[in-house]
Amino acid sequence: MAKVIAALIRHGDYQQLTDTPSAHQPFPLTEKGFFQANTLADLIEERCTQFKCQINPVIASSRLLRAWQTANTLTQGLNGSIYSIQEYTELAERGVGSAANLSMQQITDIVQQDPRYANLPKGWKSDSHFCLPFQGAESLLDAGQRVANLLTVEMQALYQQSQVDQIKIFVGHGAAFRHAAYHLGLLQYEQIAQLSMFHCQPIFIEYQAGNNWQHIAGAWKIRKAHSQFTD
Repeated sequence: MAKVIAALIRHGDYQQLTDTPSAHQPFPLTEKGFFQANTLADLIEERCTQFKCQINPVIASSRLLRAWQTANTLTQGLNGSIYSIQEYTELAERGVGSAANLSMQQITDIVQQDPRYANLPKGWKSDSHFCLPFQGAESLLDAGQRVANLLTVEMQALYQQSQVDQIKIFVGHGAAFRHAAYHLGLLQYEQIAQLSMFHCQPIFIEYQAGNNWQHIAGAWKIRKAHSQFTD
């Protein structure tokens, strides 16, 4: 069987609202983010040379603008006429449902005013198991499972069909990728809070027979003590 490798890429820096836990913000990359994205083609091509493999021509991307812009910038750096982007809702970061793009204080106030709910626990934003009591909300682990399911389906199909060694690129979001890595057996639970992802610095994981995965290249970012999860 051919070797198939997934490249997990966190989007570049973007215009993010302050003190707002929703990662479904519809804003574009910053100038810094575009600069980061412009480095991706060289990084991917270097790994292709190292692994002696090809790049799958269809790049998977979250539908959020910052991820699509990162993927689009990458295709231009590689060869825009050869590569295409397929967008997936499943690659989005953790959703907070009907509280999307409200500030931390607004969310706290809404919960306090609703007689159905207890006050939010301290540190809820970074609690992997916690889910806000709003319609459409999910926990970080829920989001990670969603991403892990997509990675498994896509890479399993590629493994079964591919005739050549290749890298499949996925552009998405840091927390969802880390929690997906936990579900795929690549990280221990306690490592989720200890690690982060660099913008536009790929993590390479190889899909192997029997739904087994191996981290083969790319470095996780070591999270500073007491820092909070951010997209």
